[in-house]
Amino acid sequence: MAAADVQQMPQEPAPPALPDYLTDPDAVLKDTEVNWRYGRAPDYSKTRKVFSETKQKSHEAGSLPELVQNLVKNWEVEASFKPTLKDWRTIDHENYSFAINSSEPEGAEAMLKVGTYNAIIAPNEYYSPDYSDFASSHKTFKRMMPTFAWEVLEVYSGPPTVSFRWRHWGVMKNDYVGINNKGEKVTAKAHGGAIDIQGVTVATVNDKVQLQSVRTWFDPMDMFRQIAPDGVVKKESVDKNMAPADVVDSTSGAATPATQPTTTSVTEALEAMGLGDAAAAGGCPFAAGSQKDGETKLPDGHPPVEEKMEKVVSESRTENDTVRTELDPEQHGKFDSEVADTPYMPGGFR
Repeated sequence: MAAADVQQMPQEPAPPALPDYLTDPDAVLKDTEVNWRYGRAPDYSKTRKVFSETKQKSHEAGSLPELVQNLVKNWEVEASFKPTLKDWRTIDHENYSFAINSSEPEGAEAMLKVGTYNAIIAPNEYYSPDYSDFASSHKTFKRMMPTFAWEVLEVYSGPPTVSFRWRHWGVMKNDYVGINNKGEKVTAKAHGGAIDIQGVTVATVNDKVQLQSVRTWFDPMDMFRQIAPDGVVKKESVDKNMAPADVVDSTSGAATPATQPTTTSVTEALEAMGLGDAAAAGGCPFAAGSQKDGETKLPDGHPPVEEKMEKVVSESRTENDTVRTELDPEQHGKFDSEVADTPYMPGGFR
């Protein structure tokens, strides 16, 4: 009896492998044939450790939230530390644009020029991109908060249009020193408490899951309200001819680590520090029209802005001994850079 013919069923082709920037949050950090801003890939190890220990969500490996989270983390690394646009692997170069709240969309070149922080923060009484550059912005925020972790909280829709809510958090370990919308140097004393902001992003991606249109909504002023919960800052006039990084570096604004509060009253503490009250930050970036200088006209259906996570500063502080924490631009890449990844979510998210 002849053996029966056995018909082989055609095998299904194996699905294409996912890009490494979807499966590994540190994928682009391993790129070697690229131009890194400070000569080598930055070190994110400390921020990754903070992320692992203090994140709110633990997404299943290979799940959509984890893939989105990895994509954004890799995008932030490239936006912050790859100054040559052709080296970016996470974006669709022909169709990429980025916008915050009601701002006009801009291409990647704009973010490369001004930096991720300056791309997402409108001028206000604490900080202004008009008086800051890439180097000074990183000194302002990285010295204050050495790690700024970022995570996806929820994903509402999948490709090709991905919408998700995110969280960006850290600890204010050193003084905030920046330049505001009047060109004044602003110093807020370190309080050692949490800085925790949230927002929503809607992004389109191509068939390679590269970012195309990226639109983010969040309240940038929420971070500054947490930096100076009582609106207490020191403002100084500065030489307009000084480079922004030199203003941030100047001795009177050197970083001082947070200390434990004493029982001194608020009035006594302020008098001892020579600080005057400053008006609380105003304005909402969700408002229609210009975001500049605290305009607060809200459009119909405007969503309420979440209250800050918690009040992280006590009623008084003692004057700290000045501890200078130098950050040479040539050595900046040695510091954790997460945040920010953008930045800022996209743009500060890390």
